[in-house]
Amino acid sequence: MNIIDLHCDVLLKLWEAKGELRFADAPELQANKTRLQQGNVKVQFFAIFIEPYLNSDQKFQVALEQVDYFYKEVLGKNPDMVHIKEWSEIDNLKIGQIGAVLTLEGVDAIGNDLTKLETLYRLGVRLVGLTWNFANLAADGAGEPRGGGLTLFGKEVVKLNNKNQVLTDVSHLSDKAFWDVMELAQYPIASHSNARALCNSPRNLTDEMAKVMFKKGGMIHVVYHPPFIKESGEVTITDLVKHIDHFCSLGGVKQIGLGSDFDGISQFVINLEDASKTQNLINELLKYYSEDEVRGFASENFLYHRTGVKR
Repeated sequence: MNIIDLHCDVLLKLWEAKGELRFADAPELQANKTRLQQGNVKVQFFAIFIEPYLNSDQKFQVALEQVDYFYKEVLGKNPDMVHIKEWSEIDNLKIGQIGAVLTLEGVDAIGNDLTKLETLYRLGVRLVGLTWNFANLAADGAGEPRGGGLTLFGKEVVKLNNKNQVLTDVSHLSDKAFWDVMELAQYPIASHSNARALCNSPRNLTDEMAKVMFKKGGMIHVVYHPPFIKESGEVTITDLVKHIDHFCSLGGVKQIGLGSDFDGISQFVINLEDASKTQNLINELLKYYSEDEVRGFASENFLYHRTGVKR
């Protein structure tokens, strides 16, 4: 079954390795091309993530360097990787090809310069998260004790996303910033978040958040990171399925997807340690849901909500 995965941190690892890793098959990459193929991942979203320790005057340059790895290493050396800039292009993927979508995890890289954000749009960014876990000039993140919402600049970012039909990602936002985004965003999405009712992490969404996401036509893509699935102990695929089941109970059966966070995590769900194992999750889901429902979780819910075409 084909998969659309809304989040991985391959670009960060490629940047950190300074050209020493091959996207095609580097064992250090949980979502290398070989593993994506083995897991039937048809479309992979690649995040630009800027480490918080970097000086502010370095951050946009580092973002461009990660984009360069996307173009040269992910796309340039792998003709079977296809850059997706318009959602309709997913339908044109041939057998054996994998679509690649560029995203931005936190707007730290742009400072307070919307021209830099527009530059990233032109380079292919189609999903933008306002923060990582800390505060920046746009909003407070989930780990910021102040718990503030969007700044005036953050609201301008959301409006610019709307204008360009770019998804606004609520994963990593503080609770207040989440609600501010929901008032403004025309294309909200949670690229990698779970249910706070089952695992009490500020990175997860409350039931009220999930309900308003579904009401606004947004999607929630569950994340495979164990601390966001279960508060202690070993984590199984069944534990992850419980989060999908919980979101379904809130009315989201057609608005749930997958967002692994591979290469951004160092703890793993048993039998879901890298992209090659993705079908283990699909097989577990098929024990509880119809094939049509599971196809929805795997890819078709996202395709429907982004293109309006019923699969």
